[in-house]
Amino acid sequence: MGTRLQFITHRTLRPIQHFSTVIGWIKDEYLIVKIPMDQGAPIALREGDKITLRVFSGVNVCSFAAVVERVFGRPLLYAHVTFPVEIQGTNLRTAMRVKVDIPAHVKGEEFELSGFLVNLSVSGALLESKRQLPEEAQQVTVQFTLLTEPDKRQVMISTQAAIRNVNGAEGKFAYGLQFIDLDPAHYMMLQNLTYQALIADRQKIV
Repeated sequence: MGTRLQFITHRTLRPIQHFSTVIGWIKDEYLIVKIPMDQGAPIALREGDKITLRVFSGVNVCSFAAVVERVFGRPLLYAHVTFPVEIQGTNLRTAMRVKVDIPAHVKGEEFELSGFLVNLSVSGALLESKRQLPEEAQQVTVQFTLLTEPDKRQVMISTQAAIRNVNGAEGKFAYGLQFIDLDPAHYMMLQNLTYQALIADRQKIV
């Protein structure tokens, strides 16, 4: 119980993604889940609606189809959905990167520069900058901002990173960064970023 999961509705042409929590279940009968919120209000949900539920388990994504059986409105705001009959699993490669365009700031003991992260994963990132890092630089602090789901709250991520490779010439440089001791909460955010791209826009997967 308390497991965080993605709650996807299919009432429009394009599936709409929300987040929910498992409250409980009766095996082989139904799951009890919180009704997702959108801008402070519960989403519209009706008995008979078809949904997809997805949850992380380590580096695996498990998903299954379900049908809404009962809806309990305010003040309870939870629903009974059918118990999974078949669960599909997908492995998230640690090195799976997502194309992004996120401003980032990098600094060392005697230098700092700004640039953009052009791809990102739970293990590292590719940074592009017009400036060149000192040749002796081996480890840096990298800072950037991610938006949390589903409330779109900005979260500043600051972590140590090792410089694994350098490419480029005068005017444009690319640095492969490997994160060091990333905060577990930030790791989950990056997992969600990869997860979102995997299920919603595979063209973003590098």
